[in-house]
Amino acid sequence: MKAIFGRKLGMTQMFDEEGKVIPITILEVLPATVVQEKHKEKDGYEAVQVGMETLKKEKKSQKGKPFRLLREVRGKAEEELPHKGDALDVSLFEEGDEVEVAGISKGKGFQGAVKRWGFSGRNASHGVKHEHRTLGSVGSQFPQRVIKGRKMPGHMGAARVTVRNLKVVKIDSESQSIALRGAVPGSRGTLVEIRGI
Repeated sequence: MKAIFGRKLGMTQMFDEEGKVIPITILEVLPATVVQEKHKEKDGYEAVQVGMETLKKEKKSQKGKPFRLLREVRGKAEEELPHKGDALDVSLFEEGDEVEVAGISKGKGFQGAVKRWGFSGRNASHGVKHEHRTLGSVGSQFPQRVIKGRKMPGHMGAARVTVRNLKVVKIDSESQSIALRGAVPGSRGTLVEIRGI
């Protein structure tokens, strides 16, 4: 299992061998320790619990797990999981590897159907008044109610998003940072999970 956690530092750009500009996202990898193993026989699934950012003072409720952040990583079928006490860092990956990154996307609050779902809106003329960005009809005459799952205005963003097939461009083991080609979900400082494909 190849999985690490990091914080998004921001985006920049660099040049490849051909002189083309490529957009990159820089992530600061958090040193993590495996604190618990979960097995199919006992827990019903294979996973490991990972702890990050050690606390100076351990609370009673955190006995044996003195970490500010605890996250669980599920293992895929026939995948060897790390054992309790193992350290996870940037050395798990190499330049050129393809990864998938999961994180919480930027919250955009309550949005209309045009922004949230890409609706085209109404005509800009011919008697259309004050309705340019409305969603229009929300159903038929029967069954006299709005069908579940209808695309309507509502809360947008602030949800878990996974971006696949991102390439590892550069690894800096000294500063424990990793540069990925393309964009990663979330704003600066967002905690993201980086997994090998």
